[in-house]
Amino acid sequence: MAESETNKPGAVSFEEAEPGVGLITIQRPDKLNALNMAVLEAFDELFIKLSSDDSIRVVILTGAGRGFCSGADLAEAMAHKDAPEFASADNFLRMVQERYSALVLGLRRIPQPVIAAVNGAAAGGGFALTLAADIRLAAPDAYFVASFINIGLSAGEMGTSYLLPRLVGMSRASEILFTGRRVGAEESERIGLVSKVVPKDELLQEAFSVAKILLQKSRGGLALTKTVLDTNASAPSLEAAIELENRNQTILVVSSAFFQQVSSFTK
Repeated sequence: MAESETNKPGAVSFEEAEPGVGLITIQRPDKLNALNMAVLEAFDELFIKLSSDDSIRVVILTGAGRGFCSGADLAEAMAHKDAPEFASADNFLRMVQERYSALVLGLRRIPQPVIAAVNGAAAGGGFALTLAADIRLAAPDAYFVASFINIGLSAGEMGTSYLLPRLVGMSRASEILFTGRRVGAEESERIGLVSKVVPKDELLQEAFSVAKILLQKSRGGLALTKTVLDTNASAPSLEAAIELENRNQTILVVSSAFFQQVSSFTK
């Protein structure tokens, strides 16, 4: 992938900010990086490239300006309420709902670990994006809102009902989803929603520091760790979970990376 590349001008930018580390920035700061079809299309293209690009081993996701992502651009949606996608439930499912949900699935399906550097508001679909990341870091003024229920929708949206309970437990997740309240940075760290709160001017630097640690691991090790965490989050039994772990270790133990890295421990 090129060292610097913009998928959709004014929507999402991508660059290989450091060797092996891709930086994705949602570029709608005047709208607090609200999601629209241009953003979704940009991510679709980017996911295709990242899925087959071995040079990018870790991805950092953030937003331009003072917000991370404020969710769907509701003003834009209301301006098109007479469009075909709103003519029937079937149309909306195919043309809108599944398109937005594909954003979360795309982040989970790419082989690279994703570090979310949450620099401000993460609401609605933006909240769902943070849940889809593998590691979350937050600035002190960042906050999270499952805002779907506040506009008459179910709080189960874009994977929130699956991902959030697995991060913070069912009781806390239920309260956050039912109330649609803000969860500030300090609370998010305390309940395990984010790994660390970092001063805003150091947020990206910290994300790159974590990325550099991950770069010391093998590509296969990172990819299969992401897979096993996803799959075993809902494993039917300990035996099934261990069976997948056994498969992954057997694949990796015969790789050149295993012998190279083990040799450094045995010298």
